[in-house]
Parts: sequence; structure tokens; C-alpha cells
Amino acid sequence: MNDIRRALLIVDVQNDFCEGGSLEVKHGEEVAHRITEYLRRLSNKYDLVVASKDNHRRPADHFSAHPDFRGTWPPHCVAGTAGSEFHPALDISFIDQIVLKGEYRGAYSAFDGRTQTNESLLELLESKEIEAVDICGIATDYCVSQSAVDSLDYGFPTRILLDLVTGVSEERSLDALEDLQNRGADLDYSTNQ
Repeated sequence: MNDIRRALLIVDVQNDFCEGGSLEVKHGEEVAHRITEYLRRLSNKYDLVVASKDNHRRPADHFSAHPDFRGTWPPHCVAGTAGSEFHPALDISFIDQIVLKGEYRGAYSAFDGRTQTNESLLELLESKEIEAVDICGIATDYCVSQSAVDSLDYGFPTRILLDLVTGVSEERSLDALEDLQNRGADLDYSTNQ
């Protein structure tokens, strides 16, 4: 993985985004298992492992009784509920820091989140002298892609681990990945690491 300081960002692998959750994404549980297998193999190659969580309290205009599934959604990942917890297939013992996002508004990027000590993800990465970011999680066409866009915009070489993500829409996910590649992201598989 080279000698640069690299972080792994695990995006929103939560119960509500996996099968049986209020906003389930196909293959969410499978991705949670695969991320754990990857961490067991290669977590020591990362200088920092961060996981983001939707942590909604009163997210204005994000929840709707009649969601359009683009900007408004059924209630999900409400703070303090089982749906907001990490999926049990994700081994959280490998996670160094958690960033919570979306308390009072919709937040797609993990860079909108803050740690328990109120540090932004960018501040955290900078404090750990991180030079590059690998991203995995849920959902490719929403929170994964927006987190990757922000990572690139902040100047981090960014890699999406294609076998460790899943999306709401296959078509939108492919479009998002193409856009990320055009922006300079690397698309790779965890088996190549």
C-alpha cells in the first residue's frame, strides 16, 4: 500500500441500510461481512480507520411521509434506535474513530460529520497526517459517492473499493463511479490490496 499515510473510511454500514432496515439497500449485509473480512486481513495497513453513521434527530426536510427517494426519505437511522447502529456483521473493534452526521439536516458526505470530540472528519484526517483515503460502505450512489467527491475536493488521493460498496440503484451507482473516476478517483478491488 506504499509508504503514504492512508485512512479507510467506512460509510454508513448501519442496520437501517441493510436488509430488513427501513431504507434497506440490496447486498448491505453482504458488504458488511466483506468489510470485516477485509479489515481482518489488512487493517494494519491503515494508519486510521474511520466509520461514519447517519445519526438523525430532527433532520429538516430529509424525512417525508411521501418520500421521493432522491432528496426525501422514510425515517431512518434515528439517533438512539437499533436502526442507527452499525450492522452486527461489521466488526467495530477495528474502527479507530466514528463520525456522526445528519442530526438536524440531511447529510450525505462523511465530511459533514463530527467525532465525539466535535472534530470534523477533515480535521481528524489532518491531525493524523493522512495523505490518502480508501472508501467503502453504503450507498455507492449517495453517501459513498458524496464522501468521495469531498475527499477529492480536499485534495486526498481517493480510492473506491468496488467489492466493498453497494448502491440503491445500479444505474445511478455506475454513473456515480464514472463521475468519480473522471474526477480522479481510483476504482479498485479489495483483493488487489
